[in-house]
Amino acid sequence: MYNNEAKEILEAQNGNHESMSKLVELNSGLIWSIVKRFTCRGFEIEDLYQIGAIGLIKSIKRFDTNFDVKLSTYAVPYILGEIKRFIRDDGPVKISRSIKELNIKIMDIKKEYLNRTGKEIGINQIAEILKVPKEDVAVAIDSMQPVESIYQGTSQDSTQITILDKLATDVDEAEVITNRLSIKEMISSLNNKEKQLILLRYYKGKTQTQVAKILGISQVQVSRIEKRILNSMRTKLIQNN
Repeated sequence: MYNNEAKEILEAQNGNHESMSKLVELNSGLIWSIVKRFTCRGFEIEDLYQIGAIGLIKSIKRFDTNFDVKLSTYAVPYILGEIKRFIRDDGPVKISRSIKELNIKIMDIKKEYLNRTGKEIGINQIAEILKVPKEDVAVAIDSMQPVESIYQGTSQDSTQITILDKLATDVDEAEVITNRLSIKEMISSLNNKEKQLILLRYYKGKTQTQVAKILGISQVQVSRIEKRILNSMRTKLIQNN
């Protein structure tokens, strides 16, 4: 579907508008496959498609026909990058000043506690110190997590396992990248306890035993909750594909 001729790519790079338009048309399905992951963000889908097309054009201009990779695979990060920058700069969801201020207090408490005890302080303890609901603490901490954290993993048998690895299906490289966005959206829909569990396991690299201590539940409960979340997310991921 995305098997483009090197000749057309070179012509497009040399300013041939007809070749560029043809390449964009040939890869329109790829752009839409990425755009559909952002359909619930409050933006016009046609606008997101145009932004994605800009990313595709940038990738075409920078593509080396000697690469041992398809243009479609090479273009995915460019398309994603343009759309994510657009949403980041113009997105309607902003972190409020109160959450930012709460997070600063949380960071100070965590740093002081770690220096004093050599251990990480739990969310319940932070909530007690600040006299705020533990849910507010969890939301504040989660709101400051960088997007890149979704690519990090947790150790298992001396190897790094990401949440994407746990939910992996037989898809191509482009689909793997777009699946990462679906996973992030699914995580945002979890309740506070579930989100905190995933945060600790796959963002912070904690073991199930460590998570159990932080959440104040048993390791068996952590295992059961984690398994249920992953099974649910895997089902949704398959359905989306």
